[in-house]
Amino acid sequence: MMFARKAPVLRRILIVEDEPLIAFDTEHFLEDEGFQIVATIDRADAAEALIEDGVPLDLVIVDVALAGGGSGVDVARAAFDAGIRVLFVTGACPPEARLLADGCLAKPYSQRHLLAAIKAIGQVAEGERPRKLPSGFSLYRAA
Repeated sequence: MMFARKAPVLRRILIVEDEPLIAFDTEHFLEDEGFQIVATIDRADAAEALIEDGVPLDLVIVDVALAGGGSGVDVARAAFDAGIRVLFVTGACPPEARLLADGCLAKPYSQRHLLAAIKAIGQVAEGERPRKLPSGFSLYRAA
């Protein structure tokens, strides 16, 4: 008997990151893990426009401090208003993160911790309680 790997509930992801190396590594790592990266964007206004256009997304991974003006908080607010889950990846989570995001992963983080954070948010989305959270990760919405 073969056991199929369960498809992730958070499959379609938008990455909002202005550090090119981090954005590139995150995109390719998550694609290799079976996620569909809808877009990787480095500006808040472009990310907000994509969200407001109704592009199907399950999760937005967003840094707070973005180059070129705008803030990841604005992106998170747009995603939250559209019913899309949000994971902040940043050096310091803003106070409003608890209101807008499902969780916050502190930079620097390992790919293993990023994957564990996404899985924890996915477990909550499925009504489950995550067993173990990665270090540097705060989960704001629990089952």
